[in-house]
Amino acid sequence: MSDSTSNLKGAGIYGIGKKNPNLPFHPGVRAGDFIFVSGQVPKDDNGNMFEGTIEEECRWTIEAIRRVLNADNADLEDLVKVTVYLEDTRDFGRYNRAFAEYFPEGILSRTTVEAKAAINTKIEMDAIAYKPVEAK
Repeated sequence: MSDSTSNLKGAGIYGIGKKNPNLPFHPGVRAGDFIFVSGQVPKDDNGNMFEGTIEEECRWTIEAIRRVLNADNADLEDLVKVTVYLEDTRDFGRYNRAFAEYFPEGILSRTTVEAKAAINTKIEMDAIAYKPVEAK
């Protein structure tokens, strides 16, 4: 179950992970059998930003997504959609190779766009996972 146990919108919809008090959203939201992961950036387990090459930032960002999913008993293999925001599309090939390390079969949909992040990072990702709720 998630760190946030309040069910704000009704049966099966709740926040996942620890909400940053300075931001008006949770790291993830469970809605029925789907988990929606808010935009994640390269951060460590303690929430500290990581700055490095595009490959390193890609890996740290995917691990941040994994932590949100793990908080509600899901993992990367449950992802069905990832949207990637690159600061510079010239990094596409390098980021794509790092991304492929985690998803060698590529059984998910993905969109990549160039966008300037609101914070200093080369990459941001949001994601949708499908993980049916286990019957009680």
